[in-house]
Amino acid sequence: MPTPEEILAGLSAIANDWRLLAIFWHGYFAALIFGLFAGLRLKGRLFGILLAAPMLSVSALAWIHGNPFNGFFFALTGVVLIGIAARIEIERLSIAPMRLTIPGALLILFGWVYPHFLQDTGATAYLYSAPTGLVPCPTLSVIIGFTLVLRGLGSRVWCLVLSAVGLFYGAFGAGRLGVTIDWILFIGALATIYVAFSTHLTGNRIGEIAR
Repeated sequence: MPTPEEILAGLSAIANDWRLLAIFWHGYFAALIFGLFAGLRLKGRLFGILLAAPMLSVSALAWIHGNPFNGFFFALTGVVLIGIAARIEIERLSIAPMRLTIPGALLILFGWVYPHFLQDTGATAYLYSAPTGLVPCPTLSVIIGFTLVLRGLGSRVWCLVLSAVGLFYGAFGAGRLGVTIDWILFIGALATIYVAFSTHLTGNRIGEIAR
């Protein structure tokens, strides 16, 4: 198994070698946010598939940079999430109560500006080229954040899969790699478990809850 130093070096290489791709993913997530708040009638199935897509980007870059564990694990998780999303029946998304919207928004912001791995860059660069969509923890943070804001997309299985992956990577990043900010992801994953077992949040059709 690679040492923590080797893993961190690989993640840093991804973050710095693929900044243009990171800018793309920032624009991608910005478009999702715009779609939500512009009143577009986004089905849960479509939105779930769009949320899962960045997992495949993390997988591809992990394979390219010699991390087969992340490559395989994120490919598997991405495919599983797409499969779950394809079965989501919610016709229209709406925003969760503030007790979930606020932490969800903070998780999205955390993943958006994830303050780690970039080298030789100013603080403002994190606003558009932090390694979201490139490395595990910021990508999971954004996806989990959207999940909290959107009432778990009405899927307990979606929430449980994301929470399990988030707990693992949050604990591994903070405990094994020494990236202490990853405890934020860990806490967000715990919140996703709460959503998974809250029938009030996941057991209703979004259009009905919005009224």
